[in-house]
Amino acid sequence: MRQLKKNIIAYGPAVLCGVLLILSFPTFDLYPLAWVAFAPFLLSLWEKTPKEAFLAGVIMGVVYFFGTLYWIYHSIDYYGGMSLYASLSLVLLLSLYLSLYPGMFALFFSMKIKSTKLPALLLAPVLWVTFEFIRSYALTGFPWSSIGYSQYKFLYGIQFADITGIYGVSFLVLSVNGAIADIVIYRKRREKMPLFPSSHTVIGYSVFFFALFSIFVYGYWRLHQHRPGNTVRVSMIQGDIEQDEKWDPSYQDAVVSAYEKLSESAAASSPSLIIWPETALPFYFGYDETRSRDLVEFQRRLNAYLLFGSVTVKRPPGHGKPPLLANSAILLDKDGKVSYIYDKMHLVPFGEYVPLRKVLFFVDRLAAGIGDYAPGDKFVKARTPFGNFATFVCYEIIFPGLVRKFYSKDGDFIVTITNDAWFGRTAGPYQHFSMAVFRAIENRKPVLRAANTGISGYIDSNGRIVARTRLFERLAETVDMTTDMTRSFYSKYGDIFSYVCIIASLLLLI
Repeated sequence: MRQLKKNIIAYGPAVLCGVLLILSFPTFDLYPLAWVAFAPFLLSLWEKTPKEAFLAGVIMGVVYFFGTLYWIYHSIDYYGGMSLYASLSLVLLLSLYLSLYPGMFALFFSMKIKSTKLPALLLAPVLWVTFEFIRSYALTGFPWSSIGYSQYKFLYGIQFADITGIYGVSFLVLSVNGAIADIVIYRKRREKMPLFPSSHTVIGYSVFFFALFSIFVYGYWRLHQHRPGNTVRVSMIQGDIEQDEKWDPSYQDAVVSAYEKLSESAAASSPSLIIWPETALPFYFGYDETRSRDLVEFQRRLNAYLLFGSVTVKRPPGHGKPPLLANSAILLDKDGKVSYIYDKMHLVPFGEYVPLRKVLFFVDRLAAGIGDYAPGDKFVKARTPFGNFATFVCYEIIFPGLVRKFYSKDGDFIVTITNDAWFGRTAGPYQHFSMAVFRAIENRKPVLRAANTGISGYIDSNGRIVARTRLFERLAETVDMTTDMTRSFYSKYGDIFSYVCIIASLLLLI
């Protein structure tokens, strides 16, 4: 009993931090909690040995990641043929891997807060951003649940992401938590070292409050700034097709008919562009010649450009080999001619391909269709009379570095198409939609999102959610989008801020 009480006291702040962070994200959206969630956890690391600190970070990470990523079980359980227990176990394993990064953060923070004079308001965010950035790229990368994403509704406080990217917002959140923790840490430092200089803490707080003031002034300016752009009417089609029906041959005609009827109703408002979701077509465009020809004939009657997602065949089956497929976005002009094809570049592990297939030969893919998917390798944009845009398929929109590469020189707006039917009515679709807010701010480009079962919507270049649909409703959402001709600092120069944090961390460790 005494040991249990001791463990609760020792690791309770880690659990509390994880729970408060869960509540900061969709669908709870209690985002102010993130600004205080870390403070007790940071304080608890002062007394811990390196081993205890690492364990505390892992515990915090498991709670945090399992609570924000639990929804992954849905696709594994419903469509992967695994039991509920097995699917939740896989999510737990993923959470354990991801928790290694907070574990390393806690380890190094615990060591350095006691051996340097730097305040926690600087030390904590520098170390956190370093490991968060590494997590975004290591082993194909998984930047989901980055701390900054919890703040997608706090528009005045996140506009500076067009300079630093999402990682700057994570830095700010950790800095505020560090500033709160410093109130107690300073006293502990003085107790340990009576002659501990106060200058580092005073200077740290001075810089912190100046930066905080500047961030909000910048946010106010950006939100009320008028930037050059054009108005374009766009219709996003949400077909609401059940995942287990999409590739059923008996439903093919019904699926196509649903999208055509919605597009005809949308065409009555004369949009310049109509967008269908990821893999909206229940056939392989260009390979199934009859159905492809019928679609083109239909599209010519719309008097609008049509962008849709389709599986495309890059290599037909033969010689005992399955077909080589691509998850593509295709644009037809008003005359029905293909004017743009983009093949998805960042594939979903275990969804569109099996990494280390020879080792993990026993693991099948979750995605429907036969054969492996080939990643695209071309950073192509669609060029139309109403503006230039890139299309991001499925979870590509969560990778800030990938998106900015398309807009480093030009571009007018962003399109993302997805199929979140895999995740049902869990928090997954809400989190996925919220992350697009930061791609809009980072690149100063409005985002148009078409999702099979939702959430579809329009986010302006300041990150305002102007329009969005509900989950599992069949409709056409038509909006008057305003493009933005701004080239942001982040679009031009990328993750310089994160690299500075990495270099600073290395200097600290050295």
